Amino acid sequence: MAIWSSDTDVEGDRMSDRNVITEDGLRIHVTVRGRDDAPLTVLLSHCWTAEESDWHYQVTDLLARYGHDIRVITWDHRGHGRSDRAPEAQLTIPHLARDLGLVVDTYAPEGPLVVAGHSVGGMTITAIPEERPDLMPRIVGVLFVSTTSGELSKVTLGLPAAAGALLRDRLPFVLANRARMLSLSRREKYPVIERQVTKRFLFGRPARPRDVGHVVDQLVHTPPETMAGFFRDMMEHDRIGNLAAFDDVPATVLVGSRDLLTPPEHAGKIAQGIRGARLLVAPDAGHYLPFERRELVSDELCVLVDRALARAAAQPSSERKEPRGKHRARA
Repeated sequence: MAIWSSDTDVEGDRMSDRNVITEDGLRIHVTVRGRDDAPLTVLLSHCWTAEESDWHYQVTDLLARYGHDIRVITWDHRGHGRSDRAPEAQLTIPHLARDLGLVVDTYAPEGPLVVAGHSVGGMTITAIPEERPDLMPRIVGVLFVSTTSGELSKVTLGLPAAAGALLRDRLPFVLANRARMLSLSRREKYPVIERQVTKRFLFGRPARPRDVGHVVDQLVHTPPETMAGFFRDMMEHDRIGNLAAFDDVPATVLVGSRDLLTPPEHAGKIAQGIRGARLLVAPDAGHYLPFERRELVSDELCVLVDRALARAAAQPSSERKEPRGKHRARA
């Protein structure tokens, strides 16, 4: 798997690869960009079967626009990328929300937060009010990208109900079984099913070959337990009741009109559940908006960042930093 990195930080400072150790002993790979005393931290939580490079376009755009004015943190979820693999029972959305909290405790213990989540990354955000409610007063902007607050068991992948439900429930386990039965080198050489899944169900129109290839590579390198464990938990995901916790926090919900995994009606429910939230539908786009509609996602993220920076600048200096929380992770 190609390891993604960005050398576009400013004034000679490069990104810093770090780790946290979770409550259940897993090592989570974290990348921190920006200075420790930045007035704002942006957290980017990635998609299921992806890793932190899910946000590589947005990281590049944020660094180009803000440089050292903000801190940007990405990380590989448990079971993904350079983070440790985990048993299926430990691959759940609540675990991801607690891992997010540990990343914040360790690398952004003070100051306001803008949080963005793609797919399961957005589901993770909806779990923050129940898993880490102490972080809620610090969240000054939230971007939900191609995600849902529940009822994924009703998704039919754009197919007739019976056929769609059957394929939805079997496809993750087909991919997981390929990962168990075939060597990584063989799947890298012949990613036939992974490519078909990516082109048919994950992307809309147009789909750039380099982006499709990137996602195929991520699928090929996803451990089988990650596919199965998170799928089972996502089918039970129901956090519509948590959305009101984000009332009046600047919030934007983005979705592609051709998103077959988290269709537009799912985005609509998130927007309806958060007072003041904005809903934007990208024509012809699929599930991978950070790749398919780079400018849209980056621009909307920058709107939230600009608003948060203006708010931080308007506060008296004595009020700009929140006290350190009690939760801490081991670096």
